[in-house]
Amino acid sequence: MENISRILYVEDNINDVELTLAAFKESNLINHVDLVHDGEEALDYLFYRGKYTHREKSDPAFVLLDIKMPKLDGIEVLKIIRSSEEYKNLPVVMLTSSKLETDVYKSYETGANGFVVKPIDFNEFITAIKGIGYFWAILNTTPNK
Repeated sequence: MENISRILYVEDNINDVELTLAAFKESNLINHVDLVHDGEEALDYLFYRGKYTHREKSDPAFVLLDIKMPKLDGIEVLKIIRSSEEYKNLPVVMLTSSKLETDVYKSYETGANGFVVKPIDFNEFITAIKGIGYFWAILNTTPNK
């Protein structure tokens, strides 16, 4: 059986984590979701540093990345991802509560593949996450796949 790509989810808000993981489960995605809680941990995961030194060598199908996080924000993480040869084509979707036009602009300017504002309504949130997961984990093809 073909190796199923993982999803890297970078989020510090535990309520959003629970909702997002429930939505992925409800959508029957078979991809495993690797959860990290801040920008530094995301980079450790991607570049096999710290506690991720020995993680299996594989690229995630995509990164679901919050903007407002401790230690290193999502835009800075995205800049580092895009400046690396190994991840310059890795799909990154910003999933954030920010509606600031400057965050949208900076995200796309830095190389985000999508920008989704977290819906406040529970059902809309579930629908949005299902759509993100289905498109980026199943339908989308990248040069790395």
